[in-house]
Amino acid sequence: MAPDAAVNAIEAGLQRPFDEGSTRERELFADCVVSTESKALRHLFFAEREVAKVPAVPKDTRAKDITRAAIVGAGTMGGGIAMTYANAGIPVLLKELDDAALQRGLATIRRNYDVTVSKGKMTAAQVDQTLALITPTTSYDEFDQVDIVVEAVFENMDLKRTTFGELGAVTRPDCVLASNSSTLDIDELGRASARPAQVLGHHFFSPANVMRLLEIVRGRSTNTDVIATSLKLAKRLGKVGVVVGNCFGFVANRMLAYYMREAYLLLEEGASVDQIDRVLTEFGLPVGPFGMQDIAGIDVGARIRQYLKSIGKNRAEGPQSDIPDRLFEMGRYGQKTGAGWYKYEAPGSRTRTPDPLIEQLAGEAAARRGITRRSIADDEIVARITTALANEGARVLEEGYATRAGDIDVIYVYGFGFPRHRGGPMFYADTVGLDVVLSRVKEYRSRFGDYWEPAPLLERLAAEGRGFYSEAAVHQM
Repeated sequence: MAPDAAVNAIEAGLQRPFDEGSTRERELFADCVVSTESKALRHLFFAEREVAKVPAVPKDTRAKDITRAAIVGAGTMGGGIAMTYANAGIPVLLKELDDAALQRGLATIRRNYDVTVSKGKMTAAQVDQTLALITPTTSYDEFDQVDIVVEAVFENMDLKRTTFGELGAVTRPDCVLASNSSTLDIDELGRASARPAQVLGHHFFSPANVMRLLEIVRGRSTNTDVIATSLKLAKRLGKVGVVVGNCFGFVANRMLAYYMREAYLLLEEGASVDQIDRVLTEFGLPVGPFGMQDIAGIDVGARIRQYLKSIGKNRAEGPQSDIPDRLFEMGRYGQKTGAGWYKYEAPGSRTRTPDPLIEQLAGEAAARRGITRRSIADDEIVARITTALANEGARVLEEGYATRAGDIDVIYVYGFGFPRHRGGPMFYADTVGLDVVLSRVKEYRSRFGDYWEPAPLLERLAAEGRGFYSEAAVHQM
């Protein structure tokens, strides 16, 4: 509302006498100050500063200076992480299995910097200086000289275990060993390294050189000084570091699984890909769930689901749509292949158009599950998805995987672009009213099934007439 208020204030100043214009300006300002949007923005201002206060990490904990780093894996994420370190002036080794993979990664990094130059954000000389900080390698030579290693190989537990076993053997005992895994068990990687006290998660968000969130995942054995070092490093890298606990998907992707579950089910029930994405961008997100998947790569989620299936698990409770896996089997990975949830002019193009094939797949999926498709209102899409986020967020809080509701809000604002003027999913739930959120969960349970089970914390706070931000508990991480 602020831009409109500013225009209205200028208009009043031009069209009215000075005193009347000033009075109108004060009225408009007062309306902005007491608005929910203003409260949301002020909430995030303080929440962002609170995330650095981790109860189990004393303020005087020694944080190590990171003077040299290494990245294992030069793919999309590894290359972006290498750029992040180089942009911060930290020399970095970038390792791949062979020279061909390494050259592909370096070419992508170069292209990214060329785009930066074309936008006038860096000069060619600055790019050359920055690229000089990235040393390509196909061996572990010199890994004994780095202060931190970030593993960024494929999201496969066997491969990551092997990598951490190797890192434990080639790095110094005081070297921080971080995984960029978005879902997998950090404790298992710690055991594989034989140095679990030095192991934790550094979950960057794609593109890593742009997105500001760094989810810092603490394992059971991670030393407090390793956490303190990570928080200090996050600031140097220009990131907002948020410490979370070690569960599948951590906080960001654990909650995202419920967001995506509802997006998929809404599609099967009768909404379209284009409608769902449009509704959520109108709500304030920079991109909807399907557009986001096409950017990130449908294959990434598919491989995670394959791993979970192999160990008898799902990403979220409730029915799971098979449409994403069918797209994966068709080789439709998103923008990089020229087709995913949308069609693209060519592989790598960002120009998208709706694809009738998706409507056909949704109809077939609905028939398999015995669903009669229907017209779905925009309001239901927002309500279903934001309620799923708040309900699972309440579980994350109660189970102690996030310290505060504000930590979850910061994660979603910086990691997924949840609109700042709505304050994050937990603050937004408070503005809706937890009694309303709980009534929606109960309604969905009666309509769709018991997988819509209210989180105990949500039930308790709603019964007491309180919100997530009246809950004073801070969990020990």
